[in-house]
Amino acid sequence: MTHYRTATVDGQEIFYREAGPAGAPVLVLLHGYPTSSFMFRELIPLLAGDYHVIAPDHLGFGHSAAPPTAEFAYTFDALAELTSGLLDQLGLDRYALYVQDYGAPIGWRLALKHPERISAIVTQNGNGYEDGFVESFWADVWAYAANPGPDTEPAVRVALSREAIRWQYTHGVADPSLVSPDTWEHDFALVSREGNDEIQLALFRDYASNRPLYPLLHEFLRTSEVPVLAVWGRNDEIFAPEGARAFARDAKDAEVHLIDGGHFLLESHLGVVAGHMHDFLARVLD
Repeated sequence: MTHYRTATVDGQEIFYREAGPAGAPVLVLLHGYPTSSFMFRELIPLLAGDYHVIAPDHLGFGHSAAPPTAEFAYTFDALAELTSGLLDQLGLDRYALYVQDYGAPIGWRLALKHPERISAIVTQNGNGYEDGFVESFWADVWAYAANPGPDTEPAVRVALSREAIRWQYTHGVADPSLVSPDTWEHDFALVSREGNDEIQLALFRDYASNRPLYPLLHEFLRTSEVPVLAVWGRNDEIFAPEGARAFARDAKDAEVHLIDGGHFLLESHLGVVAGHMHDFLARVLD
């Protein structure tokens, strides 16, 4: 049974889904852009029999608060601090991470802040290497981050459109009829809320701040020897499969699976991802 809860962290209302036995190993699910913990709605029941699952909505996403940019400086550092504060409030001092898209830079910050807390990492199209960037997708983001303004903003604003969000869900999926339109319609409605465009633009501008963390992440993977599972939609045109393979350079015995799907792999290959997760976590968690 999944519970839907809200906590106040540093004055901000953070929504999260919680399921599974209180004494079981903890698994923290961190969602990507442009979605929320809604992306885990079907995965959580498949994990909750064996794990205590926590899946928050980042500030500005889903059911969490979305203060305007004039009142809150949206950065990946800030989102990670709120996530860390939520986990502290819940008394969680040891957990495995599942990271996807935006969830990855947030998760990497959690790991670098408290490396002793991370029991395992599952990365599902959650990038941690320069190898993973598909340049044709990211060129406009880098240009906007380097020189935000009227010349560079229109190209990234396209990402807020219904069609662009739909593309994130359906590109690379052999049978797009497997992907429910509820996914992109849900996300489009939320990013279309008044003022949410400015929140998303702020995070687009800040995304470049994640790249300098990668060498620190790699050092963490080498020194901690934390178990890593990379289960990746190999047809993703945002984060390429080279980004999945790269984890094997630094993580000891990294397990890498490239699946015939796209960016939001849970929508087309839920059972495959859950199966790999169960096999992996059963082997590596105490």
